[in-house]
Amino acid sequence: MSKSAKNTGRHAHTPAAMICCEILPGLQPFAQEELTERFGKRIILLAHDKPDAIYCTYSGDLHDLFSLRTVVSVYLMQQFAIPRPRALLGHEHYHRLLQAIADARSLHADNTFSGLRISAAGSDSSVFAALIDQLCRDTGLPYDDENGDLLLRVRPSALTEDGWEVLIRLTPRPLATRPWRVHNMPGALNATIAAAMIEMTNPRPTDRFLNMMCGSGTLLVERLLRCPATLAVGCDIDANALVGTRQNLEAAKVADKVLLCAWDATELPFVANSFNVICADLPWGQLVGTRADNTALYPKMLTEAARLAMPSAHLILLTHEIALLERILPSFVNVWEVQDVVKVLQGGLHPRVYVLRRLPLA
Repeated sequence: MSKSAKNTGRHAHTPAAMICCEILPGLQPFAQEELTERFGKRIILLAHDKPDAIYCTYSGDLHDLFSLRTVVSVYLMQQFAIPRPRALLGHEHYHRLLQAIADARSLHADNTFSGLRISAAGSDSSVFAALIDQLCRDTGLPYDDENGDLLLRVRPSALTEDGWEVLIRLTPRPLATRPWRVHNMPGALNATIAAAMIEMTNPRPTDRFLNMMCGSGTLLVERLLRCPATLAVGCDIDANALVGTRQNLEAAKVADKVLLCAWDATELPFVANSFNVICADLPWGQLVGTRADNTALYPKMLTEAARLAMPSAHLILLTHEIALLERILPSFVNVWEVQDVVKVLQGGLHPRVYVLRRLPLA
């Protein structure tokens, strides 16, 4: 068997591999649920206090981790009982690190990775310079501090009081960078947040799903890749945005399952009670829209969503205009029940996901 055939085969059964899943703070419950539901006894969650990670032991084919939807990136972890990173240059530790890198690379075809990159406090020190130089020689990869796709993170251990951990990302790109996203747009929704929002709806094949202000289609794609729907509709007032939406839907091979319409989300041509699930990534008044526009838009959107929603329908909203939405919601107390509010940390911002339920019709 050739080396390439080996690398692309599903042979990577690593008993009790130590894995670290990078997550967005706030989405830990959804990522944990996905891991335990998908892998059952193959995975054991480990206690720690980092809000942006899930540590676990995993038994099985490492390729299966690549399809996780609520996880930003997945890493193979090596723990080292050492006082400082300098000790990684020691023979025993270094060769264990080198073997772990080889294990990660073996999951892919030859030449998948084009460059090496290390993320660590003090990565510009002489110690890391020596480690980088040695790793580049032994892996045959150049060092690329900006775009290196074989990413290593070196940091103090999250599982022990002493020691260090090295995380080796198992894929060239983060899992959150979806392969179907062939068209991007400013302010596009993070796919892991979209996946978590879909889970909040308890998706079923009988759903009649509406994505108001669908933008580049992230929620639509994530919903239809999760499971079929009886009806899936995406609307956006910007007809040009829908061109990119269509491209992403086609790349995900779900375009034939969606009705896309260039409509104003506050005046949709559907009869009342048409949908049991409605989702929207609302404009934040930053990259998309303005705060003045949002003051008028948000109440109209909630009113139209209430008209279209079946009794007990879910309305899932993401926004960074928290003060505005909190000010408006009391006006809809007889229409929408707030079931949950999930705080998320994304790129230094703190948007929130609101889970609303349509109250019975009067």
